[in-house]
Amino acid sequence: MTDFPFQIVGFDLDGTLLDTAYDIGHALNHALTHVGRPLVPLDQARRYIGGGSAQLLHNALTASGGLDGIDFPALQERLLAFYAENIARHTALFPGGEAMLEALAARGVHLAIATNKREDLARRLFDELGLTSRFATIIGGDTLGPGGAKPAPDMLHEMVARCGGGRAAFVGDTTFDVGAARAAGLPVVAVRFGFNDLPADELGADAVIDHFDELVPALARIALEK
Repeated sequence: MTDFPFQIVGFDLDGTLLDTAYDIGHALNHALTHVGRPLVPLDQARRYIGGGSAQLLHNALTASGGLDGIDFPALQERLLAFYAENIARHTALFPGGEAMLEALAARGVHLAIATNKREDLARRLFDELGLTSRFATIIGGDTLGPGGAKPAPDMLHEMVARCGGGRAAFVGDTTFDVGAARAAGLPVVAVRFGFNDLPADELGADAVIDHFDELVPALARIALEK
């Protein structure tokens, strides 16, 4: 099928395409233990996620006493090193994710990733999950250098260019994702099951979904409205 209205559909990674909360939570707690801070319950880790590892660590340290006396760059590297070695122990696609990716691919859509996670970590994660071949491009928060991460639009512009151009949409779960899509001039779908930093219905997306089996119909509706 080639009559689908979008030639490119991009995805955020953490909290959108993949449920990474437990693996990120374990890495965060590894870092917090090193500086004597209380552990974050793994079922609550998702509230700190969004914006990349620096934002994650900043959020958790702020909530547990602040950053005074913390060697932040060294602690961030400790977190990332642990995460890299334990990146896919619990992580998986959200329900319906595999069927959704197959449905879009069957419609001739180029699939892409635009994440604030470091590119090497994103690629390592997709490699371990056997998903890398599904995507035309994987763009990380460091791919385009300083200032290129979401909510700046740079990586979404790059995503479209790398996919050969065409009508594109983006799927995310946070203000970073919606802000980047708006700045890039792309329609955006928000997921309610993600690591939302605001309630999904308050993010300002063009559509909000509860399950990935709703994504293809939601994109078709958006195309008719735009």
